[in-house]
Amino acid sequence: MRQFDVFVFDEPGEDFDRWAPPFTDPALGWFHTDRWNGDLEKLEAEWIVFAHPSIKIDRDFLNELAIETDSFPMVDAFAPRVKARDHFFGGLAVDGSRGFSPIGEEEELRYVAAPIPLIGVFSRRIIQRTGLFDLTLPKEFRLMDYSLRMAHAGGKMFSVPYLVAHANENDLGEATGTSNDLFKVIDGEFLKAESSVHPLWNMLYTTLPVSNLMKFTACHPTTVLDFFKTRELKIKRDKATALSKLTEKHLRDISAKRKSR
Repeated sequence: MRQFDVFVFDEPGEDFDRWAPPFTDPALGWFHTDRWNGDLEKLEAEWIVFAHPSIKIDRDFLNELAIETDSFPMVDAFAPRVKARDHFFGGLAVDGSRGFSPIGEEEELRYVAAPIPLIGVFSRRIIQRTGLFDLTLPKEFRLMDYSLRMAHAGGKMFSVPYLVAHANENDLGEATGTSNDLFKVIDGEFLKAESSVHPLWNMLYTTLPVSNLMKFTACHPTTVLDFFKTRELKIKRDKATALSKLTEKHLRDISAKRKSR
């Protein structure tokens, strides 16, 4: 069995077919693809890395990841921090009326609700229990939604400050059109955009308690009409939560306003 499979989710373009992995190793599988669900049935590794093409997946990162997966056997997923422009950008926490907010640069070990949209790591066993990505969501929301559904499947995502992936800043503009767009994703600014409101509402409806949904709806009145468009969302919610293992305690642990210990 391979130790890691790395999925690099890219957009088709003139350089798509010229992509090559930065290095090869018998314990490592590479998937460079624009099909988020197309190769999930081919998983052979114990741990799966989902990454944006601007993220450097090198030996140092994978060596540190191997240490963390051995050190925290109770964890099913990891939200690496991304270093870019001399700052560290961590995972996301559930945050009431805002939906989600990034954790601070100085955060210590903690559980999080989701990784930032550029990189997430999941065990194969939790992927098999969680299923496929929701392709109806914009790409920047898919890892978030997947992580929340994973929590209902009994999985926990951990943020370890010293598990750091570096962004290749030379690729940022090529990957998204402008580097500013990508940094809005990194630092959580995209969560405040008007275009994010309805996808976030959909995610809250299908994955989190009604109390979270109502706080978000109260602060975003345009989503009130979304209550009348929930036929398909109800199916997704029932599928995600029917046998939910997400406890109130863990929901507090992945929230921004968790109690100090």
